[in-house]
Amino acid sequence: MAKSGAATVEEYLDGLPGERREVVARVREVILRNLPRGYRESMNWGMVCYEVPLEKYADTYNGQPLGYAALAAQKNYIALHLMCAYQDSEMEKKLKEGFAKAGKKLDMGKSCIRFKRLEDLPLEVIGEAVASTPPEKFIEQYEKGRRR
Repeated sequence: MAKSGAATVEEYLDGLPGERREVVARVREVILRNLPRGYRESMNWGMVCYEVPLEKYADTYNGQPLGYAALAAQKNYIALHLMCAYQDSEMEKKLKEGFAKAGKKLDMGKSCIRFKRLEDLPLEVIGEAVASTPPEKFIEQYEKGRRR
């Protein structure tokens, strides 16, 4: 899929083909159920994003809200971006261990987990990763990374 021009999450979901819409919607439910208070769901970068609002933290390198997680249907897979795993090696390790324990193959870049079907994800492990980092801690990790 090309980058979405949807203005709302509902519009984005409505624009997806049935099976992909169902997968994205289910992963979204897991994210929303586990998302720490203080993040906001929005459409940004053509994806469903979970961000620290600029009202809470505006000192980002690009003037955009600080992205914590994102979800997008790409051409050949669905992408789940988890910056909490990218910024925290311990969380990345837990994520990898969780996939292995669940018998799932992890296809992951720096922060992007690529999958095709809901069955490819251990949803409990995804929920734990999403729940792991409140905005204050995430901002602290971000600032520490920028100082390097």
